[in-house]
This record gives sequence, C-alpha cells and structure tokens, in this order.
Amino acid sequence: MERSYYQQANETIKELCRIADLPKGSILVIGCSTSEIIGERIGTHSAPDVAREVFDGLYDYAKERGIYLAVQCCEHLNRAIVIESAALPFAERVNVVPQPKAGGSMATAAYAAFEAPIVVEEVKADAGLDIGLTLIGMHLKKVAVPVRLQSNRIGSALVVAARTRPKFIGGSRAVYDDTML
Repeated sequence: MERSYYQQANETIKELCRIADLPKGSILVIGCSTSEIIGERIGTHSAPDVAREVFDGLYDYAKERGIYLAVQCCEHLNRAIVIESAALPFAERVNVVPQPKAGGSMATAAYAAFEAPIVVEEVKADAGLDIGLTLIGMHLKKVAVPVRLQSNRIGSALVVAARTRPKFIGGSRAVYDDTML
C-alpha cells in the first residue's frame, strides 16, 4: 500500500528531529515544491491540496514536539518566511500574504494554519527540510551539517535535510563540548 503524503512528511520530520535531537523551541525551516512532489518541474504546478497534506504531516509532529516551523516562500516573495509570531516575538515583519502562485502552496498552507502567522525576510533555523530542492540554506544557522535521511522522498520530490551546530572557536588549545557536535 502506498503511503500518503501526510505519512511521508510525518516520517521525514520524525527522522530529522530524532537525528538532530532538536529541543523544544527550535526552529525548523521547510522549503517545499508541490510541483516536484507530484512529478512536475519546480514552479510549474502549484498544488494546494498536496501542500496542505504535507504541511499537516509536518506541523502535527512539530506541534507535538514544541518545535516551530518556518516555511519558506518561493522566489516570487524573495524566499521570505512564514512563521508563528511566538517564535520571533521581536522580528521585523513584512507585509505580504502568500498565495499559491506568489509565495507557494506550502507557505499559503502555513499562513492559513498557524495561530498567529507573520512573514519575515529571513530566519536562522536550527535545522531544515528541503522538499524538492528549493534552496533553504540561506535560512539555516551557521554551521549547517547535512543529515542523510532514509525517508528522503515525498512523492516524487527529493528531500534534503540539515541540522546546525555552533561554530568552533579558539584554535588548537580550545576544548569543545562534545554534546554540541
């Protein structure tokens, strides 16, 4: 039996959160091309129903874990971020409401589902899921570390994941906290 988009997304976020050991309050950036999920070229077949199903699979688990999703808009909105205002209480907001063809279906789904959504130009997330090669790297903290997932596809879209770690500073005499690697 084929797994639903909800199940695929839910398995993917669970695997990343387990590997990255994301604590409550972490920010997880999501980039998503619904066109790629349904087997089309990125940016050509926005699919709101697919976005909602994938979003629900991600959001249900994120809420359960106390993790904030930061959903990246498409390039038509300069890859702005839709996020809960509680995640960034002092953020400088921008004035836009994502739509399927200007922001993307996933950002539109997030804006509709979040309790108090805001849109910001950028975020520095603790980890990320890039569904369909949408280029989320600009929204990850330094230093990004690739995470290999067994759940690396949602529909036809390739899923690339990353976590972040603090920078090493101090040179050859420095001692580092192994739990932060």
